[in-house]
Amino acid sequence: MLGLSRKDTTLLLIVLALVVLAPFLLNPFPEDSELARFNAGYPDLMQRFVIFGIFAMGFNILFGLTGYLSFGHAAFLGVGSYAGVWMMKLLTVNVVPAIIASVAVAGVFSLLIGYICLRRSGIYFSILTLAFAQMSFALAYSVLTPITAGETGLQLSLNDPRILGSSAVDGTIPATNFFGIAMRDGFEWAVGGWKFTFNFGYYLCAVIMLIAFYISIRIFRSPFGAMLRAVKSNQQRMNYTGINPKPYTLAAFVISGMYAGLAGGLMVAVDPLAGADRMFWTASGEVVLMTILGGAGTLVGPLLGAGVIKYFENIFSRLNEADLNQMFSGLPDGLQSAMVTVAQMFVGDGWLLTLGVMFMAVVIFLPGGIVEGGQRVAGWFRRKSGTEKSGKAAPAASAAE
Repeated sequence: MLGLSRKDTTLLLIVLALVVLAPFLLNPFPEDSELARFNAGYPDLMQRFVIFGIFAMGFNILFGLTGYLSFGHAAFLGVGSYAGVWMMKLLTVNVVPAIIASVAVAGVFSLLIGYICLRRSGIYFSILTLAFAQMSFALAYSVLTPITAGETGLQLSLNDPRILGSSAVDGTIPATNFFGIAMRDGFEWAVGGWKFTFNFGYYLCAVIMLIAFYISIRIFRSPFGAMLRAVKSNQQRMNYTGINPKPYTLAAFVISGMYAGLAGGLMVAVDPLAGADRMFWTASGEVVLMTILGGAGTLVGPLLGAGVIKYFENIFSRLNEADLNQMFSGLPDGLQSAMVTVAQMFVGDGWLLTLGVMFMAVVIFLPGGIVEGGQRVAGWFRRKSGTEKSGKAAPAASAAE
């Protein structure tokens, strides 16, 4: 289907089912349950799952296939965000032109940066990308304030000279929309003790993510993808055979940057605000963690890594001492106090400690990330099933003898 193998088609259909059913899957606990605090099926977080999934997916095309580790990919995310907001301020609050502009501007910017940075490889390449990202952050934060609005961030206003559509509707800034359908539109469905939220902005982002995922599959399975893997395995041998790897690595860098720009465009589509903090080095480090945690070089790994990190960031960081006392209320007083004291180090402001421990465990025990863990579990079940079948067949063979 769609030019994909049976295995890739199955994977695409699984991802499709997950994003369609996300409002149900991410709300496993009733609203009145003590565990409802762990539900993640609300629009803002679901949008972050798919948007950062696109960001990590694009980074994986560069890092996972070529082995080039960029510490400056957040620059393209930020540039895409600024381009999207400016398109909304000058042209229309329809998100389609904003998303197209985000991808195009990020593509041009990544072409310029990639042409310079790819003159070096290894740690020198990584340091160059980090330097360009930090320069971009400094420019956006303090130098180019007429364009970026500095530390306050660029956002829509009532004075925008918008060509298509009005600058104000009933005295307020018009909502971003997709051909008239507001991105914040949606409805809730209450079933028993559960409340499921269906948001149009999330599903638009999800459709775009599925298209980006399909393109990623085609890149991985194409001759171009094979050349990128050859760059990762032995670039020196490619040079000896007369193949110049630079055009391939530059193309991968630009494609990866365009994915980041797409993620930035979707961010401002659902929340029209672009700030310099999106270009800071920690944002670049975050996408590295997402890709490695999920499984660098795999198709679905970056999506899993992005989902895990954003879940911990938004759910665990909200837990406080009162929540922990309620969770451990069934324990004896002394044990409850000890458990709360220990758990406090891993939630709230300490959620990064949880992420750090989890990342260390993955790097040490599962170098292939969450995907490798899933493959090991599946292999264990297959071996167990095969052993049981052979064990059942043995007595029959003995009886026949």
